[in-house]
Amino acid sequence: MSTEPDSAAEGIDWRSETSNVEMSRRDRLSELYEQKIRVPAIVAWSDGRTRLGILILSVYLFMALVDVLGLWRDPSPNQAERFLRPFENMQYPLGTTNSGVDLLALIIDSTPFILLMVLAGGVWATTLAVAVGTVSGYKGGTVDTVITAISDFFMAIPGLPLVIVLAIALSPENPLLLGVVLTINYWAGLGRSIRSQVLSIREASYIEASRTMGTSTPRIIIKDVLPNIMPYVMVNFVLAARYTIFASVGLYFIGVLPYSGQNWGVTLNNAYYQGGLFTMQAFHWLLVPIVAIVGLAFGLILLSQGMDRIFNPRVRTRLTGDSESVTEDTDTSTTEMI
Repeated sequence: MSTEPDSAAEGIDWRSETSNVEMSRRDRLSELYEQKIRVPAIVAWSDGRTRLGILILSVYLFMALVDVLGLWRDPSPNQAERFLRPFENMQYPLGTTNSGVDLLALIIDSTPFILLMVLAGGVWATTLAVAVGTVSGYKGGTVDTVITAISDFFMAIPGLPLVIVLAIALSPENPLLLGVVLTINYWAGLGRSIRSQVLSIREASYIEASRTMGTSTPRIIIKDVLPNIMPYVMVNFVLAARYTIFASVGLYFIGVLPYSGQNWGVTLNNAYYQGGLFTMQAFHWLLVPIVAIVGLAFGLILLSQGMDRIFNPRVRTRLTGDSESVTEDTDTSTTEMI
């Protein structure tokens, strides 16, 4: 008997299977784009506060880019007339100092350093707190006891004296190292708060179901636990970033932290000791770095509120109901087929 029909049938099955694999890959990529990019973008852009926060932070990122690319003049003495007021001369829109230094150039020159420091401080404190809090809260037992004791020890150490001692001992001039030093024990309190939330989440029915199915602990933490605490984590990331800004500026202002270039805290220090707080002639010199500091902190707060909306499933469903319903229908039909 001829085997050609069988060969043809096998060929058809092979092509059909390949097509199904390609379709499944395409569906997975489409679902990934929908869940990770399109839906978060819709949710974030639907809130005016988030749009304003993105706009404010974009200004700071633009200034950092301008400095990195060398698109603006470097700050140096005798660039212009002394004590120019803001917008008195549009070549120097924010005015000048007592030595004729362009204040806009000072702010732009300091921005990349500040952003790197803020990012390092926020990431260090938040990442360590999330790791400690989730593991401690989920595992419990001896692991929880040991981690909690370590957290309590770091919480008992006064933060400001510790930072001052480390700053004097290490003399950190690298912005990444400085961000870590400023938040060296900030993570402890946040870790305890996250632990408390995880203790309640780990008893939820869907967590129990995952454990019953034999899902590994890292996967449960990443897939089930972390998404539920992400709004809280994002808000505290912003708080850690704000703390880094204010702590660094304060320590630069009192002269504790070493510096080899300009910085917003150094600018405040110079303005204060040159009469910026007491004379109208130099008041803008003091005001400009204050506005820069407050603006960055305000932009971070607005962005954190948008992150809260992104990780809130109720808001996501309300704003993207069509896409969510399509996904649910697909999942339901797949379950029925199984």
